[in-house]
Amino acid sequence: MNKHELAQIIAKDVELTHAQAAATIDAFTGAIQKALKKGEDVTLVGFGTFKTKKRAARTGINPQTKAKMKIPAKKVVKFVVGKALKTSV
Repeated sequence: MNKHELAQIIAKDVELTHAQAAATIDAFTGAIQKALKKGEDVTLVGFGTFKTKKRAARTGINPQTKAKMKIPAKKVVKFVVGKALKTSV
């Protein structure tokens, strides 16, 4: 399912226009991005939790040339599935 299909389902279920449903999805994802950028966790009870995690710098290997290369440290987003979602799937 992509964003367009999700907006169609939401528009149908909540009786919104497709544009309103798409705007709601944009606002929702934007709010999650802003919170994660601040370093906050976003918990949706029953669905899951979005967290940021620091990944340490490490040495990797280029598979084509077999040369060693340094991979820099970075922050990544992690999603932990909630119990209700896990049992429903």
